[in-house]
Amino acid sequence: MTVHTPGATVRRSWAADLDTGTLYALLALRSAVFVVEQECAYQELDGRDLEPRTRHYWLSDGDAQVLGTLRLLVEPGGGHRIGRVCTRADTRGRGLGHRLMEAVLAEVGTGGCVLDAQEQQVGFYARYGFTATGPSFLEDGIPHVPMALARP
Repeated sequence: MTVHTPGATVRRSWAADLDTGTLYALLALRSAVFVVEQECAYQELDGRDLEPRTRHYWLSDGDAQVLGTLRLLVEPGGGHRIGRVCTRADTRGRGLGHRLMEAVLAEVGTGGCVLDAQEQQVGFYARYGFTATGPSFLEDGIPHVPMALARP
């Protein structure tokens, strides 16, 4: 599926259908943001990127460069988990993260959905109806808040 938006194209793919070049670009962006920019040495590749029910979303420009990405997991007990949400540093402030969230939530629909938000991003996810479900916790030295999508 491809959704055209001004300045970028939202794309999505099942893990098994990703070509190696695209997968590499997604992982490279995540590493640049979470490991290098945030100065957090941790095992970013957690074994879930290639699970059969994992769906990757990303934004690319006309040059096919990856501007932002996130992944959607199906949890073992059911429901969805959004994670690894990031945008390239030089593209922030253009609403790209919002485009990714709108696309992934359209797929999630009325199903259950959770995420662990970095504390400074709680407001971003709250705009989409996510609410805190527990106290803040440290993950790899960064404060996170567990959140779930509140459904009416």
